[in-house]
Order: sequence, then C-alpha cells, then structure tokens
Amino acid sequence: MMKPPISTFDIAGRAMAAQMVRMNAIASNLANAGTIAGSEAGAFRAIRPVFATEYAGAAATVDVQRVARTGTPEKRLDPDHPLADATGHVWAAAVDPNQEMVEMVETARAYANNVEVMSTARSLMLDTLRIGK
Repeated sequence: MMKPPISTFDIAGRAMAAQMVRMNAIASNLANAGTIAGSEAGAFRAIRPVFATEYAGAAATVDVQRVARTGTPEKRLDPDHPLADATGHVWAAAVDPNQEMVEMVETARAYANNVEVMSTARSLMLDTLRIGK
C-alpha cells in the first residue's frame, strides 16, 4: 500500500517544528552565555540543531537529525574566581550573544514564513471549495 502524498500542511508543519527546535537551542545558548566553569570539559558549548532533508516522492521537507555542541570555551586567567583551577584559570561559555540574536531573528522569520504558507494554503483550499458550490 502506498503512503499518501505529503501535503503543503505537512511540509510547513515539519519546517515549523524544526524552527522551534532551533529557537529552543538559541534560548538555551543565550541563557548560558557568560557562564563560567572550572574546567574546559565543564564549560558550556553552544548547541546547534543539524537538519536533514527528507524526501517523500517529489516533495521534500526537513527533520532535525541531531543536536551538536559547537565552539571552544575561552580560557581566562582569574585566580580570584571560586571556580579557578590550580593555575588560576576559568573557562567561559563558547557562546556569542550577538550571533545568537541574529540566529533568533532569522529563526523567527522562517517560522513566520511557514505560518504564512499554511494560512495561504488554507485560504486557497477554502476558496476552491467555495467554487465547487
């Protein structure tokens, strides 16, 4: 038995879900920006969703393949910090708040575009039904 074709609503809905994952990652990154750790291993690294194209016949949509940790924590000399190691170093989170804000705006726009796609598809579907009356 063949699977039914993927609809515009399916495509836009999956894209919106992917953008929501991206927005949640950005929120987590911003919440952890500026945090300090006592070791490089314990320092926060920005998280980024990795997307994969999913094909359904001639149509394509997106899925979140995985979430990756990115960046290298910044080593700082701060011997008075309570988390400093034996050499007086601490590690700052590998998050650039400016980059995260740009990502947030881009993500919000992509999400809004998909909302508009769904709204337009719904309107066209309703108009088509009205023509048949």
